[in-house]
Amino acid sequence: MEGALNPRLVGIAGPVEGGVFGLADDNLSIGRDASNQLPIDDPSVAARHCRIRRREGEEYEIHDLGSPGATTVNGVPVTERTLMHGDQIGLGNCRFVFWRWDGAVREDCPYRTTAATTEEAAAHSLTRCSLTTMLKIGASIQVARGAKEIAQQWLEGIFEAIPAQHGGVMLFDGQSQEPCFASYRDRETGPTTTVRTYRAIVEQARRGGAGVLATAGDFSVLAAPIITAARTLGVIYFDTSIPGVPFHEDHLELASSVGGILGLALENARRLEWLETENVRLREANDIEHDMVGVSPRMHEVYQFVSKVAPSDSTVLIRGESGTGKELVARAIHRNSPRAGMPFLAINCAALTETLLESELFGHEKGAFTGAFAQKRGKLELADRGTVFLDEVGEMPLACQSRLLRLVQEREFERVGGTRQIRTDIRLIAATNRDLEAAIEDGAFRKDLYYRLNVVSLIMPPLRDRREDIPLLASHFVAKHGKRARRRVTGIAREALACLQAHDWPGNVRDLENAIERAVVLGSTDLILAEDLPETVLEAAPQGAGPIGGYHETVRNEKARVILAALDQAEGSFTEAAKLLGIHPNYLHRLVRNLNLRGAIRNGASG
Repeated sequence: MEGALNPRLVGIAGPVEGGVFGLADDNLSIGRDASNQLPIDDPSVAARHCRIRRREGEEYEIHDLGSPGATTVNGVPVTERTLMHGDQIGLGNCRFVFWRWDGAVREDCPYRTTAATTEEAAAHSLTRCSLTTMLKIGASIQVARGAKEIAQQWLEGIFEAIPAQHGGVMLFDGQSQEPCFASYRDRETGPTTTVRTYRAIVEQARRGGAGVLATAGDFSVLAAPIITAARTLGVIYFDTSIPGVPFHEDHLELASSVGGILGLALENARRLEWLETENVRLREANDIEHDMVGVSPRMHEVYQFVSKVAPSDSTVLIRGESGTGKELVARAIHRNSPRAGMPFLAINCAALTETLLESELFGHEKGAFTGAFAQKRGKLELADRGTVFLDEVGEMPLACQSRLLRLVQEREFERVGGTRQIRTDIRLIAATNRDLEAAIEDGAFRKDLYYRLNVVSLIMPPLRDRREDIPLLASHFVAKHGKRARRRVTGIAREALACLQAHDWPGNVRDLENAIERAVVLGSTDLILAEDLPETVLEAAPQGAGPIGGYHETVRNEKARVILAALDQAEGSFTEAAKLLGIHPNYLHRLVRNLNLRGAIRNGASG
C-alpha cells in the first residue's frame, strides 16, 4: 500500500545522482541560476529549466520553462505534464525519479539511487509507460468513429511514449507505393496534411513485414508494419531530430505492439465506411428513395427490382420470411412511383377477424352489422389514386378473397351491406410469408386470386443469406435506439459483432433490431458488449470470437453437454432427444446449429 504523501525527487544520474530533494513547499523551480529552489551547476541545464507545482489534492505537474535542451518525462519531451509516482524526469545530463509517497522503494519498482541501476530504472519506466499507453490507446480508439479519427487518437496516444516530432499512419492497396489512406501528426501543431517520409524505410517495413530503426547523428526514424491476421495493411512512421533524445529498440517494439491494436481497429472502421459508402452508391445508382439498409448482392437485386417496377401500376406480390422488410419494399415502390404524392395505406390481413377485415378494406353501410352505427369508407376507397398494401395476404379468409378477386379484376367493389358499385384507382401490393402454393393445395387460398396477385413477384432474402449487411444494420439500429433511449452509444464491441454475425436470425431484420434495442436499453457502457445481447444470440458465438463472459460461456457449455447427452441416450434420434429435453424438434435443430454441435454429433456416431 502507498504510504503518506512525501513528494521528492531522487537523483539517479548526472551531477544530482544520489541526492534526494523534497517538495515541501509544493513549488520547486530547477535550473542553473542560483535563484532557483534547486540550482544545478551544469552547462547542460538551462538557467531556468523547469518548475514542479502541486495542483489541487495530491497531484503534481511539471512545466518546461522554454529550455533549449527540453524537459523529458520517461524519455518524451514535454511542455506540461502531470507526474505519476515513479516517473523519470530528464534535464540535460541530469535524471531524477519522482517519488510521491513515503517509505522505502517497493519491490515491484526497481529504481535505485546508484549509477549502476540507471539503465534498469529507465527500462522499468518505459515498460510501465508503454503499458499505460497501450491501455489508453486501446480505450480511445474503441470509441472513435472512422479511420481518420482512429489514426489521430492512436498517434496522439503514442506520442506520449515515443519522443517523435512527426508521425504518420499509412495504408496501402495493391502494389502502389502511394498510400490509399494517410493520417499525419506534428508534435507541436497536432494533425497535419503531410509529413516528409523516407520512402525506402517505409517500403522496407511494408515489404519485409518487420520494424525498421535507423539513426544518424541527432536524426532518428522508425517504421513498423500494421499487420492484421490476414495481411499487411500499411506502415506506422515516426521521425525526430531532437538533440540527445534518439529512438531506440524499445520505441520500435512499442510501436509494433500497439500497431496490432491499430490494425484491427482500422480494418473494421474502413470496412464499415465502405459499407456505408456502398449503400449510398447503390441508392444513387438505382435512383430510388427507400429506408432499407444493406449493400449485399441480394439487396442490390431488391433495389433494382424496386427501380424497375415502381413506375408501372402492376400488382406486386412480395414473399419472404417474417421480418425481412416486405413492407419497406412496398413503401419504396410507392415512394418511387407516380402515385408517391397520394396515400399509402397498409392493412394486416392476419390481425383482424373476417368481419372487421372486410369493413377495414371495403367499408360498410350504416346497420350492415351489429355495431355499424354509421357509414364507413374502407381503405380501398380512401386510398383512391394511391397504393394499398395487404400484409399477410395468405391469412385472408376465403370470403374476403372472393371480394378481393373482383376488386383486382374490375377495380370495383361494394361496401359491406351496400349495393352501389364503387370504382377506385389503386395500386395493389400484397405480401406473405406463407407458402401460397401449398395453401392452394389445402384449399385455403384461391388459385385464381393467386394468379391475379402474382403478376410481378419478389422474394425477400433472409438475413442469414446476407450476413455482410449485419454490421451496417446493427450500427443503424444502435444510432436509432440510442437516440430514442437518450443514451450515448458509440458502437459495438468486436466480440458482440462476431456473435451478431454468427446468429441465424429466425426473425430476420426485425429480430436483429429487437436484440439491438434490448442491448441499448440494458447496456451500461458506451459500447454494445456481448453480455448485453440475448442468450439465443450468444449461443451462436463462434469459436475464437473472444471472451463473452464466464457466465455465458458456462451456460453455453452446459447446454451443449445436456443436448449431446440426450442425443446419445436417444441413439441419435432428434425426435426422441427433443422429447427427453421437453422441447420441439425444430428448436433442438436450431440449438445444435447455433452451438456448432454437428461435428461433435458426427464424431460421436462414428465412434
